[in-house]
Amino acid sequence: MPHPVDVHVGKRIRHRRWLVGMTQQQLAESVGIKFQQIQKYETGANRVSASRLWDIADALDVEVSFFFEGLENDAPKSDGGDKMPADLLGDKEALDLVRSYYAIPENQRRRLFDLARVLSDVA
Repeated sequence: MPHPVDVHVGKRIRHRRWLVGMTQQQLAESVGIKFQQIQKYETGANRVSASRLWDIADALDVEVSFFFEGLENDAPKSDGGDKMPADLLGDKEALDLVRSYYAIPENQRRRLFDLARVLSDVA
């Protein structure tokens, strides 16, 4: 069974890779490994060494600490009334939505944000 820290780090790798629009193949090539190894890292099946994590952070343009952010809060929490998935970073639809949101020009993005807030208040 994978260690919870390895699973968390893998989710953060996948999250950042999706946000920057990079495929597993592209990330693997940039760090000099096969894409299957990236798959194993992202699921937590394989532990990422410190030097490999350093290379991945460089390829994804983040600090190494990015992969550990939220670790202490990674336990699933839900009171039953919250419709957000416990693993928002693992939800491809949510990450696609975030990527699309940031592709919108800033002034329109702000208006869309305000609209979404109003709609969620009346839901």
